[in-house]
Amino acid sequence: MSKVIVTGADGFIGSHLVEHLTKKGLFVKAFCYYNSFSSYGWLHDTDLNLGSDVEIVLGDIRDRTFVMDQLSGVDCIFNLAALIGIPYSYSAAQSYLETNIEGCLNVLESAKKNDCRVIQTSTSEVYGTAQFVPITEDHPLVAQSPYAATKIAADQLAMSFFKSFNLPVTVLRPFNTFGPRQSQRAVIPTIINQIINKKRKLKLGDVQTTRDFNFVLDTCEAFYQCFKSEKTIGDIFNTCSGYEISIAETVNKIAELMNVEVEILTEEKRLRPDKSEVRRLVGSNNKLKQATGWQPLSKGLDSLLNGLEKTIDWMQSNYSKNANSEYTI
Repeated sequence: MSKVIVTGADGFIGSHLVEHLTKKGLFVKAFCYYNSFSSYGWLHDTDLNLGSDVEIVLGDIRDRTFVMDQLSGVDCIFNLAALIGIPYSYSAAQSYLETNIEGCLNVLESAKKNDCRVIQTSTSEVYGTAQFVPITEDHPLVAQSPYAATKIAADQLAMSFFKSFNLPVTVLRPFNTFGPRQSQRAVIPTIINQIINKKRKLKLGDVQTTRDFNFVLDTCEAFYQCFKSEKTIGDIFNTCSGYEISIAETVNKIAELMNVEVEILTEEKRLRPDKSEVRRLVGSNNKLKQATGWQPLSKGLDSLLNGLEKTIDWMQSNYSKNANSEYTI
């Protein structure tokens, strides 16, 4: 049985990935960010028998000794540990550098010492506003936020270890992942939660921007397929649907699924600085398909609607315990 590590396992995508890899028959060591409550974050919301189905480790990706001590006997590390909130990166860029870049370096150095494969998590934000569509992996990298800048740096650092030391590295770039357990910092749960709260005038940011939304289980399967295939080593891959939709149209689709009529209000605090706003994102997944055979469970609008229905159902079922929290859903 292969033994793998998932960093950021307590987060939205990380918790789903731990579940997904365990169902695939891998033994998973889950890195969760150390806290005084000994909380495992969203792993508590899974059906996993924590400590039995998976091994839980509390620590900090920024601590090189901690990371180094954990990688012995591990086949692959999926590095999802990162600070991801774009607005917070405007005021706390140093913390993003320490976690996203130095944390990645710790993973790479430890993997090099322990002969371990690395799958580094990137983001579509590294491309900035699309200069051509669909966005391929050859699209220019344009940092329109401090967050995006740190992710570009981490990607390049990871690839440098492949080129310099032949470390088996893969960089996976998910576009706009959504689904159960996602926090309110993201637009889809923000929309759904306001409607659940019986609000019909929704406070949002710029709704004219377009995105390429992907259900979280599709993203998890892309990680798994990258792990299975040696063809992905030393390369960078988008994982995306290839379907473009505006935030405004996404609001309408969610409202239709929830049988309500809504009005959109622009809230200034939700707007990014003008030059920092990524106005258009839609990706090409052809490279990943050709290398691994991966493809989304469903395609186009059907894929989005299926994922939205699952997300709405989960949020409605979990609403009572999360109703007053902006960040736990």
